[in-house]
Amino acid sequence: MRTTFVALVALLGLCSAAVLQHNILYRESEKIQMMRRGQWGAYVQHKAQVRDANPAVYANVPQNVNDFGDFEYLGNITIGTPPQPFLVVLDTGSSNLWVPGPTCDSTCQGKKVFTESQSSTFVKNGRSWSIQYGSGNANGYLGEDTVAFGAVSEGQLPVPKTTFGIATHISSDFKTDATDGILGLAFTSLAVDHVVPPLINAINQGLLDQPLFTVWLEHKGSANNVGGGVFTYGAIDTTNCGPVIGYQPLSSATYYQFVATAFKLGSYSISKRYQVISDTGTSFLGGPNSVVSKLAEALGATYHKDDETYYLPCATNKGTLDITIGDIAYPIDPVNYIVDVGMGDTCVFAAFPFNNFGFGPAWILGDPFIREYCNIYDIGGQRMGFAKSLQPQK
Repeated sequence: MRTTFVALVALLGLCSAAVLQHNILYRESEKIQMMRRGQWGAYVQHKAQVRDANPAVYANVPQNVNDFGDFEYLGNITIGTPPQPFLVVLDTGSSNLWVPGPTCDSTCQGKKVFTESQSSTFVKNGRSWSIQYGSGNANGYLGEDTVAFGAVSEGQLPVPKTTFGIATHISSDFKTDATDGILGLAFTSLAVDHVVPPLINAINQGLLDQPLFTVWLEHKGSANNVGGGVFTYGAIDTTNCGPVIGYQPLSSATYYQFVATAFKLGSYSISKRYQVISDTGTSFLGGPNSVVSKLAEALGATYHKDDETYYLPCATNKGTLDITIGDIAYPIDPVNYIVDVGMGDTCVFAAFPFNNFGFGPAWILGDPFIREYCNIYDIGGQRMGFAKSLQPQK
């Protein structure tokens, strides 16, 4: 009798697991908007001055991949009972969830705030938290409540007993952004204070059919707040993505970090083992200056030091930018690595140089790569999978 009961409980557990398709919005990043307005160079200089003025802080940033102005793809979530809605960055390059709280200072003006007194399922935590990103920061206190992926009007994945940050201050970099907060999708080991991220919590509670999620991003367009793609939690997206081309084991389960072995564009190629990460929160590709500059040279792009950006004629076509992962080359079409920022016939090479100072990943494979290939974040198997996006190349 006891065996039958246990089997029944196990069966009910399997039946309760789910797959959720989380529709996301495209919003032109602040980076692109500032480039078009001619303000990006001043912002780059401002960031450099902030870093120079705070060398001790920026030498020990716990999450230093993303800059606030670089986000393009946003999703709806709710927190609490009854649900309170928020628009957040769905970010595979960080691990903490935070939203503004009712005691947040003037930096949160105009944003939705989480009011804990209005949620019957809220539990106080009492611990404080602080996150320093690449160019901004946020701090506040922790709480626990039900976090649901998706909007109330959509299918939702509720995750009870999820710890998250309630911000009392956010930096000016984030103040002007259209989002309310950030939902990190990377591993617990990357999280500030080792808070269990919402998606990892869902997996630990057995709420998903499979311990993985798929990201499909649509090509960027000129309209904001339009459909931007789909995050599929608990399954491989077979609607928007072709067959899996290959898998690559993670070399570090912090970020979604793995090894790439070659980069090629036009007449230039380099073969070397690089640590890279897949990051939905970065709208360009980032890599070592020595390589990015050679790729840009092969493309015929001109570097502008003031804004750390490569410019080129929009009509440029030197073929695909090929990234080799494992023993498979993944070509990226020009439509995804040459970005029209609304400057007439002048476009931008969607790559930027950055220095990891010998720590962490050497490359960030941001949205140009993910728009070309669906990325499968196999948390249970600790590996990345790649499948061709089925949207037509424009």
